[in-house]
Amino acid sequence: MKNGGGRTSRIRRRKLFTSSESRGVNESYKPEFIELKKWLKDRKFEDTNLIPACFPGTGRGLMSKTSLREGQMIISLPESCLLTTDTVLRSYLGVYIAKWQPPPSPVLALCAFLVSERHAGDRSPWKPYLEVLPKAYTCPVCLEPEVVNLLPKPLKAKAREQRTHVQEFISSSRDFLSSLQPLFSEAVESIFSYSALLWAWCTVNTRAVYRKCTPRQCFSAEPDTCVLAPFLDLLNHSPDAQVKAAFNEETRCYEIRTAVSCGKHKEVLICYGPHDNHRLLLEYGFVSIRNPHACVYVSKEI
Repeated sequence: MKNGGGRTSRIRRRKLFTSSESRGVNESYKPEFIELKKWLKDRKFEDTNLIPACFPGTGRGLMSKTSLREGQMIISLPESCLLTTDTVLRSYLGVYIAKWQPPPSPVLALCAFLVSERHAGDRSPWKPYLEVLPKAYTCPVCLEPEVVNLLPKPLKAKAREQRTHVQEFISSSRDFLSSLQPLFSEAVESIFSYSALLWAWCTVNTRAVYRKCTPRQCFSAEPDTCVLAPFLDLLNHSPDAQVKAAFNEETRCYEIRTAVSCGKHKEVLICYGPHDNHRLLLEYGFVSIRNPHACVYVSKEI
């Protein structure tokens, strides 16, 4: 009797390996995703198309439960699920933001709220969302200086500019954050530490979706365009992805439609923009292996 060592069995095993290698592993059974699903359902969102999964190459993302046709709505996230500056203004931070001069930036408001809610732990109504956020990020601003020194020269310069920007952002926020002391029994310096604010800044910078909000006097003149979208922000990037994404003013939902069909149990991807790998690493902490927007930066000396 043959032991299955022939050419046909090798091809069969190779196909099986390739298939299992590219297939996502369902993670919807994990406690943090079960709690997130309950939390979203309480806020009038229940998805039937997508489930959390882990994929080779991209890591944690969203997998299609069924085949998706061209033009199909793949996610419609109600406004009640979104974390916006309006969310912050309606919270315990609102009165402090309204009276602070000069007005804090919209990004600072979001960062202060994220750190405050994470500090609240089980008392935070946003805990199910906070639990699925990354604990750390891989943007250059989070890397050790000796690691940044290994980056290509143009990217290294951009990474140092980013680090300086974040340091100035955190330094300039200290007075406002100190004004929040009445809200906490612990010293605000220990709650709003550099590492906590860096985590919050990276959360907003890497995960927020775009939605233009009406300017308000309680915020600085910086554009108020960052919105955190639980569950939706699990969608990974592909430069080839074709989707339509925007906040629908009529339905009051952030909606994403696919412009192409997608097979069952495949990873559903969106495009963060036509970015080269320098920009992707700088802003999001990853690079795209097959990136049609890849380019080489040439120095003036060359």
